[in-house]
Amino acid sequence: MKQSLGAKTLLFPTPVLMVGTYDREGKPNIMNAAWGGICCSQPPCIAVSLRKATHTHAAIVERKAFTVGIATERQVKEADYMGIASGRDVDKFAVAGLTVVKSELVDAPYAAEFPFVLECRLLHTLEIGLHTQFVGEIIDVKADASVLGEDGLPDIAKLKPLIYDTGHRGYYGIGAWLANAFSVGKSLAE
Repeated sequence: MKQSLGAKTLLFPTPVLMVGTYDREGKPNIMNAAWGGICCSQPPCIAVSLRKATHTHAAIVERKAFTVGIATERQVKEADYMGIASGRDVDKFAVAGLTVVKSELVDAPYAAEFPFVLECRLLHTLEIGLHTQFVGEIIDVKADASVLGEDGLPDIAKLKPLIYDTGHRGYYGIGAWLANAFSVGKSLAE
């Protein structure tokens, strides 16, 4: 029998999203956000939910754009720092030794060292209690050649993205490949 845990923010896995913005003065910033993911196929969109108190929240409202980078297992220290420091107080790019890249498509920066980046134009804003959900239309996806497979698409095994454990507040890597999606289940209908 299942045990009730109450209403909590538990979901597995949760991505670690590195949200890049420029503030009102044009200062680049990046923050670690776990509340988000793909929310539409056409147009391709991602949703990111942020507390109003964050520096990034104000920057997205101001600039109507953001980027989402994916940190790798080897970048766990840098990724975590982006969630514990505020861009109001420090230059997080400089402290973490990351290189600011100005997107040519949206009014937002990203870190050159994160091998996978989504460039997003703000499409919708939804107020949800403590958080605001920002829906960004993905204008472009950029990936380092080192994380692409033979088919030209990102290979999750090469990317080695961070995954966040909402229950124990920890970071994990991905596990082993198990089966092909939209395929393995077909054998149940045979």
